[in-house]
Amino acid sequence: MASPRVAIIDYGSGNLRSAAKAFEAVGAAATVSADPATLKAASHIVLPGVGAFGDCIRGLTSIPGMADALEEQVRARKKPFLGICVGMQMLLERGHEHGTHAGLGWIPGDAVRLTPAEPALKVPHMGWNELNFSVSHPLYAGLRAGDHAYFVHSYHARCAEEAHILATTDYGGAVAAVIGRDNILGVQFHPEKSQHVGLRLLENFLCL
Repeated sequence: MASPRVAIIDYGSGNLRSAAKAFEAVGAAATVSADPATLKAASHIVLPGVGAFGDCIRGLTSIPGMADALEEQVRARKKPFLGICVGMQMLLERGHEHGTHAGLGWIPGDAVRLTPAEPALKVPHMGWNELNFSVSHPLYAGLRAGDHAYFVHSYHARCAEEAHILATTDYGGAVAAVIGRDNILGVQFHPEKSQHVGLRLLENFLCL
């Protein structure tokens, strides 16, 4: 059986090599590329993201042909897609970091600044935190509520529909940790930094 072929989109932001190594560790052939043709050859598509929402979305949409390739391969052909950290936030309609910026609009909602109810909690939210699974999903196979993942973020997803929030974490209130609809998934944490929990989640993603 051929290994899954993962296209990791290089638009100038994200832990690209770390993400590729994590996918290779669970048996995938991972390619980091800014070439939209890579998406056509892939079985799975990954959008990492580190930095400000506006910078990331501008970097992504400035690649000639990338927006059309994403629409064709993810929306029309329904290839499994995973956004990581800011890559997850870009799935939303808008991001409000340093102004308001249009996202991909694949999941209704906004990326807004974290405002923990407990004043002692600092922003960014940085470090290990528990996952609470809102619904049953094959992405979580072999994982348990209370497993920990590694977070680094100052903004979070505020989804317009509760059904699109697949898992949460608590940081002075519930924060979306996993969002998704159909073949499109996003995780606020970094699977490539989350040890066995992150690797298992990536392995499960490859089975979708």
